[in-house]
Amino acid sequence: MAVSQELVVDEAKIKKAIQSEIPLTITTFTLPHEIEIYIEQILVSFLRMVDQEKLKDYIVYCVQELTGNAKKANTKRIYFLERGLDLNNPDDYKLGMSSFKENTLNNIAHYLQIQKEKGLYIKLVLQIKNNIINIEVRNNVVPTKTELIRIHDKLARSRQYANLEDAMAHVLDDSEGAGLGLVIMVLMLKKMGLDEDCFDIIGTNKETVAKIIIPLDQTRIEHISILSSAIVDNVNSLPQFPENIMLVQKLISDPNSEMTDIARQISMDPAMTADLLKIVNSAQYMLAKKVDSISEAVKMVGIRGIKNLLYSYGTQKILGDDTSEKKVLWDHSYKTAFYAYNLVKNFRRDRNLLDDVYVGGILHDMGKIIFSTVHPELLAKIQNFCAEKNLPSSAFEDLAAGMNHAEIGALIAEKWNFPEGLVASIRYHHDPSAAPREYQDLIDAVYLANMFCELEAGNVTFDQFEPSILDNFKINNKKQVETLISRFSQGFKLENQK
Repeated sequence: MAVSQELVVDEAKIKKAIQSEIPLTITTFTLPHEIEIYIEQILVSFLRMVDQEKLKDYIVYCVQELTGNAKKANTKRIYFLERGLDLNNPDDYKLGMSSFKENTLNNIAHYLQIQKEKGLYIKLVLQIKNNIINIEVRNNVVPTKTELIRIHDKLARSRQYANLEDAMAHVLDDSEGAGLGLVIMVLMLKKMGLDEDCFDIIGTNKETVAKIIIPLDQTRIEHISILSSAIVDNVNSLPQFPENIMLVQKLISDPNSEMTDIARQISMDPAMTADLLKIVNSAQYMLAKKVDSISEAVKMVGIRGIKNLLYSYGTQKILGDDTSEKKVLWDHSYKTAFYAYNLVKNFRRDRNLLDDVYVGGILHDMGKIIFSTVHPELLAKIQNFCAEKNLPSSAFEDLAAGMNHAEIGALIAEKWNFPEGLVASIRYHHDPSAAPREYQDLIDAVYLANMFCELEAGNVTFDQFEPSILDNFKINNKKQVETLISRFSQGFKLENQK
């Protein structure tokens, strides 16, 4: 979330981020008082929307402590640089820290200005993933070994204290000023009922990252899970895959089948034949000449390609695009598929991944489309179910707005016996870090393509992208993302003009 000049909290954007499980980000270079107030307002609004307002005092304190420490760490880099001292040299470190606090406090405006000029940021990231609140405070300096040892030593000792009095008796550190504050923060996390695994500070090759992990109230998790399962179990209006498609899939799975057998079975259905030829002749496959027969298409596209086409084709036939809501969702899905395909074509060059990522892109939002499909028929039934189980109306509203749509889509995909990779691309497209390793490239591409589409639509900002996935695709900055989106968008428009 970009910080506007007016520092107005955009509650609609916060709500969308929660429902779509995408991160909210606030980036600052100097952390002035007005930004601290703005961050507090964002936190309060965010926690209220996830029914965790009772935690606001604890969370606000923790975030203020972590952002303050990040600011000090950035200032420390500038101070040591100006004095010609090496942070990694123990003697230099001791010498620099002996005067750091006094000298920087007396001239803080100078150091903050240089931090800004050098692009040293403090970034807050808020996100809900898998019914867990993830809070991160990042700053783009790499912690030294000495700093990490000091931090983890304080954390280890702080977990032994039962109260603030014990902590104050043992931890007063004037050299860096972070000792007592960090201990108080750990005590606050304990008061929230969190164990020691819920907080950590790590160093990457680019950043220092402080993480707080807060499971949502168990009752809320249970409500969402029960309702998601009820929707999947009651989707009787959605049949199994059409018999004609299942017959082709059966042939494809039979090692004794010939290409001609598969082509013959497809040809028995004129509508499916026409639709598959249309897809095969699209820009996705970049064939040198137009393909007129399904037998030729099977040879050109291959078994894997035809198999994937059948999954997307069958799903679209079942779910339809007969409402404006579904048409918008399918349009987004087609664009995501096109962008994912081009990301892999440009950065991975894996033929099998090209086939898989296109269908993964088309079906990634299947849960949203399913909900829009069954919503008119199941509305009364699900609301009655909520009443019988004493589930709050907010649980249904959250699902209707898209929360947990990835899990709902994956559950239906499993019901339809989709392959594991495709199920994973649906389930983890908002949470690629949790994806099974064997499908990581597929899910990363679908995630990134979806975020490209969301950025293009103005629904997210560049700060909300997962940095590690950008790195995996050798994408280094916002300008590169914008260039790729512009190029992909032009290609998608040309494809849809045909």
